[in-house]
Amino acid sequence: MKRCVIVGGAQIKRYDISKSYLREDDYMIYCDCGLKHRDGLGRDADLIIGDFDSYDNPHSDTETIVLPTVKDDTDTVYAMKEALSRGFDDFLFLGVFGGRFDQTLSNLSMLLKLFKLGKTALAVDDRGETEIFGSKKVYIEDKYRFFSVIAYASDIKGVNIRNARYPLENADVTVDWSFGVSNEVLPGKTAEVWADEGTPVLIKIFR
Repeated sequence: MKRCVIVGGAQIKRYDISKSYLREDDYMIYCDCGLKHRDGLGRDADLIIGDFDSYDNPHSDTETIVLPTVKDDTDTVYAMKEALSRGFDDFLFLGVFGGRFDQTLSNLSMLLKLFKLGKTALAVDDRGETEIFGSKKVYIEDKYRFFSVIAYASDIKGVNIRNARYPLENADVTVDWSFGVSNEVLPGKTAEVWADEGTPVLIKIFR
């Protein structure tokens, strides 16, 4: 199954970074003013979704879903739900972090929703990658400058971090504590991170 890429309207300055994550067969959904990123990403839309309150409807031959301006879901959340209804299990989000903070939090909640549904989801911005993980071990190469493990939506229990400057073994991290920010992979090593319980956010910062 092809991966679905959902492009939001948050700022993208480093198109070279975002483009490096794209695959030739990705299914591209542009959300409203996310359309401003088409040229920078060098990819046409397979589907356009939006209420077009922040960008003009291009009225092209591309399949377009026009949403009402008064609705329960943001354009980006609607795009995620539409992609789920079309059978996608793997998601990449671009242009969804770094704009309005309320929209950033809403978009982070999409990663949580997809995680709970057993889907794969990664968000990439100019500074790094963001994903939600659980008991499945994740690996972090030393090409990243920093990585952070943050409790989101619930406390994390049984956090383990190996091959890092600040290792952990069976630690508990609560949502009201910033413990876990700005760790570093040991030079020449690959860090290993997992948790027994909870929905930790893993953020990897580029060098």
